[in-house]
Order: sequence, then C-alpha cells, then structure tokens
Amino acid sequence: QVQLQESGPGLVEPSQTLSLNCTVSGGSIATAYTYWSWIRRPPEKGLESIGYINSGGHTYINPALESRASISRDTSKNQFTLQLSSVTPEDTAVYYCARGPKTRIGQWDEYDYWGQGIRVTVSS
Repeated sequence: QVQLQESGPGLVEPSQTLSLNCTVSGGSIATAYTYWSWIRRPPEKGLESIGYINSGGHTYINPALESRASISRDTSKNQFTLQLSSVTPEDTAVYYCARGPKTRIGQWDEYDYWGQGIRVTVSS
C-alpha cells in the first residue's frame, strides 16, 4: 500500500517561499512510469494541479505557476518537494501530494494515492 505524507509550515508570510515535502512509503518514487504530483484546493474552489515530477526526474509545472513553482526530489529519502516563491494570500489552500496522473493532468481519478493534505495559510 502506497502512502504519502505532506509536511511543512502551516503559516507563511506574504512574499516568502513556501516549501513542502512529501514522504512516500510503500513504493518508490523512482519506479518506472510513475508520476508524483502536487495539487492544491483553495478555499471554496476546486482542485488545481501545481505540477509533477516523474520517475525519471522530469518535471511539469502548471503554466500559471511556472514562474514561482518548482518540484524536486530526493530519491534516497523517497521524498519530493514543492517550492513556491513570492506567495500571496491567494496561495492559501490545502496542499496535497499524490501519485499520478497516468495520462491526463487534472483527471483526478488517475491519481490513485493521495496524502491527507496540509493546510497552508499565507498571512502576515
């Protein structure tokens, strides 16, 4: 059973950089043909894909966030990390890490394992 667990700060000040880790157990982030994503849900809004890193270490970032977001990994720790710079209150959301997608970004039924989510508030 693959399990994912997000960790990081629950409160970030505006203009700072948000850094979140996702620790994976029960499976390797280097397993061929797997994708590992960051997703968020702002208050009263739907899910938004931030991006992914795949088993080969290649990344995709949502074009709306690509100037501020990056995803990296540490295969020795079986972790992948989101960094989001210059945050504003509009980045307040519950952030999830998940395995997927298989073929289509934002096709939520293709994300088969999810973390429980971490609530991040951007406020001074």
